[in-house]
Amino acid sequence: MTANANKCIKRPPVVTVMGHIDHGKSTLLDYIRKTKIVEGEAGGITQHLSAYEVEHTSSSGEKRLITFLDTPGHEAFQHLRSRGSSVADLAILVVAADDGVKPQTLQALKAIEEANIPYLVAISKIDKNNADIEKTKSSLVEHGIYLEGMGGSISYSLIDSKSGKGIPELLDLLLLATDMEELTGDPTVPATGTVIESRCDPKRGISATLLIKNGSLKTGAYVVAGQAYAPLRIVENFLGNKIHEATFSTPIMVVGFSENPPVGATFITVPTKKEALEVAHAVQLSSISNKVTNSEVSESTDRYNVPVIIKSDVVGSLEAIKHELRKHEDENTSIHIIYEGVGKIAEGDIKYASGKKDTIIIGFNVGTDSAAQELALRVGVEIMHFSIIYELTDWIQGAIEARRPKIRREKILGTAKILKCFSFTKKAQTVGCRVETGELSVKDRIIIKKGDVELGRGRILSMKSGKTDTSRVGENNDCGLQMEVALETEPVYNDSIIAFTVTEN
Repeated sequence: MTANANKCIKRPPVVTVMGHIDHGKSTLLDYIRKTKIVEGEAGGITQHLSAYEVEHTSSSGEKRLITFLDTPGHEAFQHLRSRGSSVADLAILVVAADDGVKPQTLQALKAIEEANIPYLVAISKIDKNNADIEKTKSSLVEHGIYLEGMGGSISYSLIDSKSGKGIPELLDLLLLATDMEELTGDPTVPATGTVIESRCDPKRGISATLLIKNGSLKTGAYVVAGQAYAPLRIVENFLGNKIHEATFSTPIMVVGFSENPPVGATFITVPTKKEALEVAHAVQLSSISNKVTNSEVSESTDRYNVPVIIKSDVVGSLEAIKHELRKHEDENTSIHIIYEGVGKIAEGDIKYASGKKDTIIIGFNVGTDSAAQELALRVGVEIMHFSIIYELTDWIQGAIEARRPKIRREKILGTAKILKCFSFTKKAQTVGCRVETGELSVKDRIIIKKGDVELGRGRILSMKSGKTDTSRVGENNDCGLQMEVALETEPVYNDSIIAFTVTEN
């Protein structure tokens, strides 16, 4: 339904807070919300994209709502960060005064620019002893972030999230930028928006965080996102309180989806279950008709296939883990995610893994059923649990290396031609030869060849140069060899001896 221009009114901004890991994004939001979430985050980093609604009283005394998206800063969560910018109206780029511009700062800036949304800069941690505000500002300008007063128009605020210094001014700047954007919405039309996050709770079932971008919804209707739908029976605000209606720029939690809705998907609101089923079915048919079945490339090549099962608490973490795993692929190694899902590691996951040799099961912020744990021990399936993405990153490289088949390479050390065979058994021989290339040494591995045909393999037991024992002989020199080679026939004049070494990597 198209919004009626006559019914459009001003709506609150949706703001994404972005920046490098540990630069103080969550601490900033924590202060703004006056609640504590940072201490509960594993490893001190935010690992889910969360949405919060706050009320700010401006310097002029006006009370206005702002919706914040708290996006993770770790590199592995760049997809969540990009999604945050794609659903936001404005962005705050947080840069620490004691650390300056970092790689993830630039990634965040790229996501903001690709989303084509205005942004302002918060220079954080100005309370630190090693904070260098001028150096940080110069670093921003060097990377194309032209601040006000330094040749550009990007507004900025100096903040200390512990004391709150500079944060009211930051929010005032934010509302000023909002007014310039002239954000509006029509509260009379059915709500549409974006799926921010989805998760599976053993008790409550599948739920999703939705951000309404236009329109309104009430309990009794249905929402549809992709092939998933849910009745609007249990609707909660960001504090977890039950609500009966919501309008634009509001983050809500809807419980009771038929399946995990795709994160980043658009949702719509319909009045009846019949219409919800019709929309979901139409999406399913479209998906089937457009689906292209791709056989595994690694089945027909020499690439080693690492089978992985991922279970996570929320869909967004699945994306981040997959992104992290892909970084370990190369021309010799392919990561094959044979199953991914939300919820505890269950017996079915173990059974699935046991059918593929060397399967890794990764649990991220989830536990394992006791029955699944017992079965895993019996069938020898490895389960690894993580709650911090960079710990998973550190572990996965070693896990892949341990499973990677060793590539055996033979390097030629020297070659010789047999001049005469002095004694022969099928297990040991004594020959005279001339070294043609490289050198031959005692204990070298050797191959005996007649032309291109391999006759046998073994080792050099001892060597003589003339009547003197020696340990090695170089090219263009004659020598006598005692060999231990499995041969069916006696070697003859002009047969080849190839000395080699083996490396595995």
